Amino acid sequence: MLPTLRPGDRLLVSYRRPVREGDLVVARLADGTVSVKRAAERRTTRTGEPGWWLLSDNPAEGVDSRHRGVVPERDVIALTVARIWPRPRRL
Repeated sequence: MLPTLRPGDRLLVSYRRPVREGDLVVARLADGTVSVKRAAERRTTRTGEPGWWLLSDNPAEGVDSRHRGVVPERDVIALTVARIWPRPRRL
């Protein structure tokens, strides 16, 4: 997620706030991996469920919806509110 996040950053998340396009979210990908991605747009899964197209801020690294497809809305766990360590900053 460079340049937005770096390994070891500590994040403040909200489990109740609604997700909007452009937000950083914590999501469970199809292979079970939990990671932080950017919610690019709402889409529908192959089964017709509502979901999100999630992308990495660093497309050369990591796995996102380009590799795994649409992430069901139920697997978008939380919304990232701020980085609290090493330097606090709203995201």
